[in-house]
Amino acid sequence: MKILGAILAGGQSRRFGSDKAHARYNGFRLLDLVYDRLSIQCDELVVCGREEEGFTCLPDRPSTGLGPLGGLNAALHHAAERGFTHVLSTGCDVPNLPPDLAEALAGEGPAIVQSQPVIGLWPAELAPRLEALIAGGGRALYGFAESVGARQIGFDPPLMNVNRPEDLA
Repeated sequence: MKILGAILAGGQSRRFGSDKAHARYNGFRLLDLVYDRLSIQCDELVVCGREEEGFTCLPDRPSTGLGPLGGLNAALHHAAERGFTHVLSTGCDVPNLPPDLAEALAGEGPAIVQSQPVIGLWPAELAPRLEALIAGGGRALYGFAESVGARQIGFDPPLMNVNRPEDLA
């Protein structure tokens, strides 16, 4: 398996009130924590949906404003064009990603983390299907996951999902 890690970071952080990617958890930026966790399990990493100095960045595809689907679509196409077999995706707001996330999600077909579909392991060959879903008006990541038969994997303890500053306490 050749894995492209994709940090989906194009959101507007409305509920958080400021840029979540730059918020600090235990003294480190969330973006850096997520990057470090993915870097040990992926062959290459990209940040989707924003420009971030020091990182390889991809714009959302086909345009901004699509939420995590635009970032995942960009990552899947980037992966398919460059010979990656899978994309391991996550938001920039999950500081407690396990170091064996890819292994935990591996198996037949795509898999997502239960209740957090932004965290998933997606075969790169799904790029045309996501492109078609978006072209047809699809905007829900859960809808895409369901349409491709993604398995849902639970974690104990659950993975964090930072939405408000108090979630970092």
